[in-house]
Amino acid sequence: MPVPVFAERSVLVIYTGGTLGMVDSPRGLIPGGDIETRLRHAMADLPPARRASLPAFEVLETDRPIDSSSATPRDWQRLAALVAHHHRQHAGIVILHGTDTLAWTASSLAFQLLGLDRPVILTGAMRPLEAEGSDAAANVEDALRFAVTPRLQEVAICFAGRLLRGCRSRKWQTQAADAFTSPNQALLGERVDNEVVLYPGRGLADHQRGAPRFELPDYSAMPPGSVVRLALWPGIQAWQLETWLRDDRVNGAVLEVWGGGNLPDDPALVGALARASGEGKLLAALSQCPFGPAAFGNYAAGQGLTDAGVLSADDMTPEATFTKLVHLLALSISESERRGRFLTPLVGER
Repeated sequence: MPVPVFAERSVLVIYTGGTLGMVDSPRGLIPGGDIETRLRHAMADLPPARRASLPAFEVLETDRPIDSSSATPRDWQRLAALVAHHHRQHAGIVILHGTDTLAWTASSLAFQLLGLDRPVILTGAMRPLEAEGSDAAANVEDALRFAVTPRLQEVAICFAGRLLRGCRSRKWQTQAADAFTSPNQALLGERVDNEVVLYPGRGLADHQRGAPRFELPDYSAMPPGSVVRLALWPGIQAWQLETWLRDDRVNGAVLEVWGGGNLPDDPALVGALARASGEGKLLAALSQCPFGPAAFGNYAAGQGLTDAGVLSADDMTPEATFTKLVHLLALSISESERRGRFLTPLVGER
């Protein structure tokens, strides 16, 4: 059955750039403008019954639409502030975003918009809006319909007819229309026979509700590059880790380790991690395997992570782990509270 909807308020569509709105140029595809006219033209081509039932929407273009490969934490901060400023006037928010870093932005927004009481849906396209065979109009239509479902109270990604938790999602395909997956979390909903359906018992509204308590710290107070992402490889040396971790500009690191949470049998590596943790740097480790959790200590090879004070990211995505570290490091809280919050599920990310 169709989900209940907000009937009295419109959806705010925020356009940030990305393939969906791109146009041809002599150098290839670039972010295009006049997105409202183009979107309304695309929606006018829907079959009459679907067009008539489409939620009303308003469009807001960011000052500088970008290719999402250029996005930074400051862009996440500005976008969260836009949502926080406008969300009360609308049933929900749809964010049009490039696919390359869409899952990163969705994860960051989830942490910044803790306690969200309505939908914020990110979507994009693998082909531009006016391109033959484009998936853009269908993705926008689905996102608009999910954005007026009051039971959905979180940041989500809508793509190829499926609704995924934003902080559990990853881009998994470079060309296929169903580009996104959620490795360790079931779908929140999907399109069924031209209706959008939420699956019961899966959303944050069923698990983690409370009064809105948005956390919008100033990310600009952190130096660019203050959180780094490091993947282990066979033969990695301690001096290579230390090259990154000893830099005073680095405040945190995502470590991608093997299997369920294993390190090479090298005391120097453990020592490099322990020194960084001892300096107050926030280190978190997840598995290089996309499915399943990191659980330190099942093997002796993983005990060094615990000894070094590295936190387990459990089954979080790299995107959620990274953006959670950025967010926690920007907050004016103690080191012990940061560590505690990292290990606590805040928005269904673990």
